[in-house]
Amino acid sequence: MLSAEAPVARPNVLARLEGVRKYFGAGGSWLGGCEAVVKAVDDVSFAIPERRIVGLVGESGSGKTTVGRLMVKLLEPTGGNIRYRGRDIAGLAGRDLRDYRGRVQMIFQDPFSSLNPRLRVEAIVGEALLGSGIRSAADRRGRVVERLEMVGLDAGHLRRYPHEFSGGQRQRIGIARALAADPEFIVADEPVSALDVSVQAQVLNLLLELQERLGLAILFITHDLAVMRFLCDEVAVMYLGRIMETGKTREVMEGPRHPYTRALLSAVPSIRPGAAGKRIILDGDIPSPIAIPSGCVFRTRCPEAKQPCAETSPPLAEKSPGHFSACLFG
Repeated sequence: MLSAEAPVARPNVLARLEGVRKYFGAGGSWLGGCEAVVKAVDDVSFAIPERRIVGLVGESGSGKTTVGRLMVKLLEPTGGNIRYRGRDIAGLAGRDLRDYRGRVQMIFQDPFSSLNPRLRVEAIVGEALLGSGIRSAADRRGRVVERLEMVGLDAGHLRRYPHEFSGGQRQRIGIARALAADPEFIVADEPVSALDVSVQAQVLNLLLELQERLGLAILFITHDLAVMRFLCDEVAVMYLGRIMETGKTREVMEGPRHPYTRALLSAVPSIRPGAAGKRIILDGDIPSPIAIPSGCVFRTRCPEAKQPCAETSPPLAEKSPGHFSACLFG
């Protein structure tokens, strides 16, 4: 048993993004000029520890979902690398790639479009077991039933189609599918944003229970800071393809160092009378990833911007132990 003075060991890093970029071509100009480039993800670096939930938060269009799809190899990076247990996943092929895709699964945002309407629940959840080596149909069905029971469903749902379920139940089926191959890392892309508020709480509690029970690492993609505070151990704040701030959730929420993080937090309602601070209103919309501002990408909307912000793109710098911010003055 640890003594009161014994240091708490930090968990090992399971996955790490290092200078990751993802650019898309947006077609040439009408004058026949060079093809425009959409910089969806631009020089992103952060780590995901074992058995922890890391929140990736930011406005729509910030590149969060693209990061998630890169993690599960639905997309390939334009540059940088993604390491999983120290190995660059770009070089995975054959059995190694199948093994990675068994270890890393994704829960999608829309529980309606992410399930094949022509398949029954047994086939939907069982798809993840096709390369698992379980040859017996009875064994596969048993695994599917186990996963359904984990998420609050049962064997009575095996023969039903997605349209026979509510939105919350469909998302539970999506979670069961993600768990079927016994993953150790899950990318959850806005998994509750399409659900009613009352159902959101049930699904969030389920995810937290499963994470603790199975020892999962989760990258939780969200735009909701209240959800992030409830669920996540650590957080990375993203804006226009770049990481603005990272750190332990409590430290970032209570002492944000970047002006963008402070603006996001100012919009979160408080249930305590008189606790809400002054709302920080950002001018305009997030710029186009085709025409990213020079210097700090946030400067065009930042209420604290100064001239050097237009000239220098600040890297993530450690402001206090484990707390990083990409701001020249933060």
